[in-house]
Amino acid sequence: MNHLSNSASPITGTLETLRQCRKLLEQVGITEDSELAAELIQTVLRMAEDRPGRAEMKLILRAIKEIRYGFKMFKPYRGCRKISIFGSARSVSSSPDYAAARQFGQLIRAAGFMVITGAGGGIMQAGHEGAGLNQSFGVAIKLPFEQKVNAVISGDPKLAYFRYFFSRKLMFIKESNAVALFPGGFGTHDEAFEALTLVQTGRADPMPIVMIDHPGGTYWRRWEAFVREALLAEAMISPVDTSLYLITDDVNTAVSHITTFYRNYISLRFVDRRLVLRLRHPPAADELDRLNADFHDILAEDRIRLASAAEIEPVDAPIPNLPRLVLHFNRNSPARLRQLIDRLNILGSLPPTSA
Repeated sequence: MNHLSNSASPITGTLETLRQCRKLLEQVGITEDSELAAELIQTVLRMAEDRPGRAEMKLILRAIKEIRYGFKMFKPYRGCRKISIFGSARSVSSSPDYAAARQFGQLIRAAGFMVITGAGGGIMQAGHEGAGLNQSFGVAIKLPFEQKVNAVISGDPKLAYFRYFFSRKLMFIKESNAVALFPGGFGTHDEAFEALTLVQTGRADPMPIVMIDHPGGTYWRRWEAFVREALLAEAMISPVDTSLYLITDDVNTAVSHITTFYRNYISLRFVDRRLVLRLRHPPAADELDRLNADFHDILAEDRIRLASAAEIEPVDAPIPNLPRLVLHFNRNSPARLRQLIDRLNILGSLPPTSA
């Protein structure tokens, strides 16, 4: 059934209109997720009937086109882990921050990650140089100044242009399994707080967020001083929220932090209000007891328990042969969930070769 509001138009808000949308999709051979596509078409019809104005219609049209192209570009690489790299477009190639970003790109590529940057110069170009063209994506923003596509990614099929920051941000967060931030200006801080906000509120899955200085640099420590003095001290955030990020001036430490996050933990999903964590290796019985004791505060009911994919997930669940950890997460503290994942990645029972 469709999910129409009470204020739906008597014309475009009818089941008959939805049926016609589905019929149109059948005629052009679209069957996968056709019910969602039909609702999308119906929503466009209702929007046109609302007559929001030509400027608003153009905005929606351009945004949908951008999002559609971004999804198409990333789709062949959905099985690859990716990391978004942010930092100043003004960093020159001789700067220590540039060198650190280039080295980070090299190391994270060697760890099996692809990189996503804003495709500009400075830190973005350094990240692409380190990772190499084959492992790089660019999501460029069209600006009247400063932003030019760097020579590494220019002309590559894995480069997309965006008019709107909000559709570009969607690509960064949706496609990323980690975020690396180097010193930068307003844009870098915007991306930093966006990532932190989405993870802190549970609107994005837990992921590593690392803030990287060149050796001896203090940029991010000064940022953290503000966070602790102006936000934490004033109870604007909780002490546990500071576990959502790592600050370091060592790129090897940054890479290790990211790869360790995926040492045992793979991914998560909600199934019938239960949170399912997909793991490479299950905790031992005594380790599971300890997890229940230490993380009882994030449970709405019951206990953390082990399960198989067949018990808890649909039949088409990925990696069905690997174990699941199931809990009734109360959603009160995604930062505490992050700490649970960190604990799962350092279990004493894990094989030493887990990677």
